Amino acid sequence: MPPKARISKEMIIEEAFQIARTEGVDRVTARRISKSLKCSTQPVLYYFTTIDEIKKAVYQQATGYHTNWIMNMECDDKDPMLSIGMNYIRFAVQERHLFHLLFQSNEFTGISLIDLIQSEELEPIMQVLQQEAEVTIAEAREIFTTLFIFVHGYASILANNEIVYDEKLLEISLTKAFYGAIYATKEVHNEEDI
Repeated sequence: MPPKARISKEMIIEEAFQIARTEGVDRVTARRISKSLKCSTQPVLYYFTTIDEIKKAVYQQATGYHTNWIMNMECDDKDPMLSIGMNYIRFAVQERHLFHLLFQSNEFTGISLIDLIQSEELEPIMQVLQQEAEVTIAEAREIFTTLFIFVHGYASILANNEIVYDEKLLEISLTKAFYGAIYATKEVHNEEDI
């Protein structure tokens, strides 16, 4: 029976993810991963023929990590959409390197904002929004589009600059944007019905 491999593909992905998380995805190299795992580059290059393959695996892991992060609504069960928005911005502040990897690395080239918002991954958020705002799924997507632009803009400013993070101000601003988007969407649909 051959000896059990000491370094697994999962270990390589996890180590690459941790490097991307703490130092940035640009620091993910076969040499850097092997140094962290205290092995030669041979196991890394055995499982992955290019560094881009590793970065794609890291991107997938980061996507799941981000989803779990923003959907953690332990802090504020009474207002799930506020919790999701606040968590998105907190992620940008506390996990800057992963935020850059996920949202500022040109992964969405050729995808429209509408395609992004209609993606299957966002369905749980759309359902929460639909229930909370008491709107149709189409209206929920309209509201989400407005909120996404606002929240992503705020998150990007904080992730890319040394600006003071003011949680209370952020919460007030996000609440106003949320109710404003609901009001505006319902008003437009009411006018269309007349």
